[in-house]
Amino acid sequence: MPTLGLFSSTALVIGSMIGSGIFLVDADIARTTNSPALYLGAWVVTGILTIVAALSYGELAAMMPKAGGQYVYLRESLGPLWGFLYGWTLFLVIQTGTIAAVCVAFGKFLGVFFPTVSTTHWLWHIAHVPPIPIGPMVLGNMDIGVNTANLAGVVVMILLAVVNVFGVRIGSIIQNVFTSAKALSLTALVVLGCTIGRNAMAWDANFGPNLSRFWENAGWHDLHPVQVGIGGPMVLVNLLVILAVVQVGSLFSSDAWNNITFTAGEVKNPRRNIPLSLVLGTGFVLTVYFLASLAYLLVLPMHGDPQGATVMARGVQYASEDRVATAALAQIFHSGGAQLMAAAILISTFGCANGLTLAGARVYYAMSRDGLFFKSVGKLHPRYHTPVAGLLVQAVWAAVLIMSGSYGQLLDYIIFAVLVFYILTIIGLFVLRKKWPAAPRPYRAFGYPVLPALYIVMATWICIVLLRYKPQYTWPGLVLVLIGIPVYFLWSRRSASHT
Repeated sequence: MPTLGLFSSTALVIGSMIGSGIFLVDADIARTTNSPALYLGAWVVTGILTIVAALSYGELAAMMPKAGGQYVYLRESLGPLWGFLYGWTLFLVIQTGTIAAVCVAFGKFLGVFFPTVSTTHWLWHIAHVPPIPIGPMVLGNMDIGVNTANLAGVVVMILLAVVNVFGVRIGSIIQNVFTSAKALSLTALVVLGCTIGRNAMAWDANFGPNLSRFWENAGWHDLHPVQVGIGGPMVLVNLLVILAVVQVGSLFSSDAWNNITFTAGEVKNPRRNIPLSLVLGTGFVLTVYFLASLAYLLVLPMHGDPQGATVMARGVQYASEDRVATAALAQIFHSGGAQLMAAAILISTFGCANGLTLAGARVYYAMSRDGLFFKSVGKLHPRYHTPVAGLLVQAVWAAVLIMSGSYGQLLDYIIFAVLVFYILTIIGLFVLRKKWPAAPRPYRAFGYPVLPALYIVMATWICIVLLRYKPQYTWPGLVLVLIGIPVYFLWSRRSASHT
């Protein structure tokens, strides 16, 4: 019986989106744009893209309120191959890799309170894989084994998988509690940064008289240096290109909003609640993300020195280990700021990992019911009505990624693929308007066809730019997706032979 109401489904959207990205990616965006206006502009672009996508997905979710979400939309609009390729990539790295990364981030920040929890404290060091250059990317360069930080991540991940076996109600309670806590902590960061954290030095450095410094390096004719690939040449690009390049960080930090569609079968009144939760959840998160980035500019100068001895000297660009939020709180409180931020990130990562765990297994369940995944994954627990096998398979593969040390590279490689699947899904919205013109549509995409078409154009431009200037993030992702094509035909043939 459906147990997720509007509050719980909105909490799932918010909880899945807010992980550790907003606390870290601003440093790289600031370094790459080298302009306060473009730094904030990157988040505006991300906000427009994500809100338009959520509005478009709302129509699909209201039409097809079934477990599996985006997998189902692609299957019904473009065909089963496209649905499988999405589910394949989701299992291989999008969902499991993100769970792995978030759980290891939990372990790293747990080390602030318990120093023995560390990525350098090895319990079983199997091997170090040296760097292996392949074209524009570098594989390897990772340590395989178990250290106290990734062990903490594995323990958290297994705990959440087990908890979610006992029903979506328990998982949603955890999600509601931790989402409320992380939303309050992020809101507190914004309020502190915009009030007691404001300082004249940061204002003068980032905004200046009449906002003169705010608009520096943000003109149509200003050029920005970008390195092509890894170790490639430096080239100068314009405003439109640089805003597309930095979407790697901001879009990834804002991703996973679509996870609520995976759990449609367990949402009360899904035709109303899923579209509404998509809009409310993404709207809240993106507003807070923008305000948090603005707060950083009010507390710290954007430009900094990588060798600076203080948080003010290092600025947003060169915050220690890119931990901008920690640097901002350290500047506001001078003592105890790191512990406050670590506590907030522990709450954030735990809630994020729970949302991802709860949602992901529903896609594998839908794939299994179509004969495109392990048969046992398509069965529900007789008492709790949860996809137990899906939760366990997801946890096992995520544990392998954690101990292999490869999840970070895999996440880099799938940014492009994720964006491609979003484009394909919104193209599917147009296809279904033609294919099923009389189908009930309790909610129709706001601004159709202009806004969905705008998303396709903007996202396609970002993909083209990333293919050209950041091949290390694009071609490997395409390879991962394309490997799924022969797997699809093998699995389809195997499924057909057993019917």
